[in-house]
Amino acid sequence: MRLARLLVCALLALNSPFSSPSGPPTTTASQASAILQQSLAALTGGLTLTDVTLTGSAQAIAGSDSETGTAALKAVYAGASSLSLNLSAGARGEIFNVSVTPPSGSWSGPDGIVHSVPYHNLLTGPFWFFPAFAIATSSSAPNTVVTYVGPETHNGEAVQHITIAQSSSAPFPPDVPSYAHMTQLDFYLDAATLLPASLDFNIHPDNNMLLDIPVEIRFSDYTATSAASAPAGAASAMIPFHIQKFVNNMLSLDLQLQNAALNTGLTVTQVTGN
Repeated sequence: MRLARLLVCALLALNSPFSSPSGPPTTTASQASAILQQSLAALTGGLTLTDVTLTGSAQAIAGSDSETGTAALKAVYAGASSLSLNLSAGARGEIFNVSVTPPSGSWSGPDGIVHSVPYHNLLTGPFWFFPAFAIATSSSAPNTVVTYVGPETHNGEAVQHITIAQSSSAPFPPDVPSYAHMTQLDFYLDAATLLPASLDFNIHPDNNMLLDIPVEIRFSDYTATSAASAPAGAASAMIPFHIQKFVNNMLSLDLQLQNAALNTGLTVTQVTGN
């Protein structure tokens, strides 16, 4: 518990106007930033996206158990997202809001009991299912460190691997993970289109931020989608209509979307319910 309090104090210090800025970008950082901007352009089609609502079918897997049903996902660029699953064994959901200080998150299962998400599991952001917001917000955050890892083969695909993390000038206890480690996002961009193929990050048990649990989000079936009320021939964003979530290298959620609505005027309050 003491470690958790120390980490929260150190991380909240990053929001101070007196935090030290990052140093000048290196060649590798500049190259990575340029590729990320190309990826973002491919995702948005030049549109300024403010919010998204996604609906479709869902399969949730936990060991030998599997449930099917429907899914609704919402995100607002201002810093909030929600996932609502209506499954055969009951409803499940999660809400993240990083537009407030300190950020907050919660999840619930079929019993309807709401559980808080620990602060250290909010540090990679709320946009795991919507890569346009994930790239835009993480790459523009204060003290961002962007690294070009290079070309790779990931899940059998040729990709460009880029990491984004946040640096910290706040003092950390020696037995607490670094802020860069806790905030790191690994983007694997399709080598031909630069559309994100995968997003990797770590989560941690509620009471043990020292233990990494790998999460990978896989994106496919990109579909051109216009903003709400857009005129004919207007630019379109590319939305991944197939999203898979792997936790600890095991498939835990498989989403196949049927509909996507962009820029409908959704607000943080409408997403979070408060």
